[in-house]
Amino acid sequence: MGIVSPGFRGRGRGRDVKLPPGQYLTEDFPVLSAGPTPRVGKDDWEFTVTTESGREYSWDWRQFMELPSETPTVDIHCVTKWSKLGTRWQGVSLDTLLADVDTAADYVLAHSYGGYTTNMPLEDVLDGQAWIAYRFDGEDLPAEHGGPARLLVPHLYFWKSAKWVRGLRLLDQDEPGFWETAGYHDYGDPWREQRYQGD
Repeated sequence: MGIVSPGFRGRGRGRDVKLPPGQYLTEDFPVLSAGPTPRVGKDDWEFTVTTESGREYSWDWRQFMELPSETPTVDIHCVTKWSKLGTRWQGVSLDTLLADVDTAADYVLAHSYGGYTTNMPLEDVLDGQAWIAYRFDGEDLPAEHGGPARLLVPHLYFWKSAKWVRGLRLLDQDEPGFWETAGYHDYGDPWREQRYQGD
C-alpha cells in the first residue's frame, strides 16, 4: 500500500507559488523603516538624476506627473523573509527618466528624504526592471510605504526599493548605501539569498 492515498495533494497554497529560498507568503504589507518617516509634501517633492560628471536632470511633482506612467504588477521580497505576490503599482519607468541622460556610469546610488541611500548596478534599473512608484493598489502611496514616491526594484530584496526617494546619483564605481555599509549584501538577489556580505 502506498504512503500517500490516491487524490491526496497535500496542503497547497491555493495555486502553484514559487518563492525565493527562505521566504514566506504574507497578505499584509509590513512597514519597516530604519528611522522616522519623512513627511514630504508634493509641493516640496523633487526628483533629481545626477550624472557622474555632475550634470543634473530634475522634475518637480507636476512635471513628474506629466511623464508617461506604467502599472507593473510584481512580486516583492523583503530581506526579513516575507514575500507579497501580485502587488500593483503605478509609476514612471527609470527607462523614461534616463532616456535623455548622457552617462557612461555603471552604478547608481539612490538617495531618499531622511538620508537613506542604497546602491545597485545601473543595468538593474533599466530595461523595464525599475520604477519611481507613486501609487499602490490604486491609491496614492502612503508615507509609511515611501510616499509620495519610492523606488521599486522588485527583482532585488526590498531594501533596494528606497522609500521617500528624491534622486539617483550615477557612478563610475560602486558605492555602498546605508544597509550595505552595515553588512547587508551589495547586490541583494532574493533567489540566491544574498542577505548579508559573504552570502
